[in-house]
Parts: sequence; C-alpha cells; structure tokens
Amino acid sequence: MPTISDADRSYKLPARPSADQIISLAGDILAGRYSAGAQVSSPDTAMKLLQLRIGDSSREVFHALFLDNRHRIIHEETLFQGTINSAPVFPREVARAALRCNAAACIVSHVHPSGDAEPSQADINITAELKTVLQLIDVRLLDHVVVSRIQAISMASRGLM
Repeated sequence: MPTISDADRSYKLPARPSADQIISLAGDILAGRYSAGAQVSSPDTAMKLLQLRIGDSSREVFHALFLDNRHRIIHEETLFQGTINSAPVFPREVARAALRCNAAACIVSHVHPSGDAEPSQADINITAELKTVLQLIDVRLLDHVVVSRIQAISMASRGLM
C-alpha cells in the first residue's frame, strides 16, 4: 500500500487511488497544516487556506479567520451564507465574532461561485466599512480575500484596502 509522508505524519493510499481519493487526502493534509494555531504569515498563505475552506461553495459564503497578535489562527467561522450571486454581510456581527474570541486581527473572505474572483465595487465598499468598524474595537482587518474554484485574489495585495 503506497504512503505519502508529511513533516509530522504518514498517510496511506489504496493500491490504485482514484482522483477523488487523492484530492480528499490532499485536503486532509492541507487542513492539518492550517488548523488553529497555524500562522498566517502572508497573503499567499491566506489565499491558499481560504480557497481550500470555501472555494468549492456553490453559493456565496462569507468566512473569517480570527488571529492573535502573531497572526496565528485562534478561530475561524463562516459568518454569512447567501445565494449564487450575493451574501449579506453585517459588520456588527463580524465585530461581535472578533470580540467573542478576543481577536487582535482578522482576515475575511468570500467566494464568487461564478469563477471570477475579481473584487467588485460592492466588495471594496464592504471592506472599507468592515475596516472602519473593526478599528473602533482595536481589531486590524489585514485582508479581504475573494476566492473561486480556480483563483483567489488578495484585496490587500491589490491595494484595495
């Protein structure tokens, strides 16, 4: 039986694994790397993690990573779910979730099920509103990542924050 080894664990595969089995195993390995306590050290790390978490969604969802002062994940949560082309976002609820876990920083994300991860003007507007609200409670909004099945875009890297 073939095995795949990661830094701290080995995973067994069937003799002739299907593509779905390989994808599932890859997801398990990545999920382990990005669990609570993992450091989100760059926009690239955030994009990979968030694409893994919500990129396959068939409708818009709004997800948040709550971080400590060293940008380690202390909590993550899907805060809002919407339809195929929109999701309501309430800054008050994002702030409440950040306070609940005593976060020092936050990275938010949502999925564009259409496959086009290009941020819209509405995305830019809600990001500015979230940044203002979170500043009032001393929580830094580090990034807003827009993801799809095939790509992820960091609004911070694009200078849209």
